[in-house]
Amino acid sequence: MTLFVQTGGANSIVQFLTALLVFAFVLALTYFTVRWVGAYQKMQPGNRNFEVIETCKVTNTKFMQIIRVGSRYFLIGIGKDTLEYFTELEADDLDLTRDTGMQDGFQKILQIAKERINKRGKT
Repeated sequence: MTLFVQTGGANSIVQFLTALLVFAFVLALTYFTVRWVGAYQKMQPGNRNFEVIETCKVTNTKFMQIIRVGSRYFLIGIGKDTLEYFTELEADDLDLTRDTGMQDGFQKILQIAKERINKRGKT
């Protein structure tokens, strides 16, 4: 009876290469699956009549939301297992600007960076 014995170094290299190939295959499979799911979701029709305008957290499990349905606005309450209608709101009473203040902050930082770069270039 003959026994084939591999050396420890050769066996380790084979195991490493096998694990590397399996990892590369799983990584490629994940990449293409995510791309396919993203493309599929883009083709799905979006909600054109429903939009969450603003959300306010009241407690850990309760929220108030302003939602738009068509051209009308409503204030609703959302709990863990409940959804309550509070009132209809007038569009004139709402601040519907999308400005969160972050755009202004980023513009200021960008302007400061440009000024510093210009100063370094002149000296």
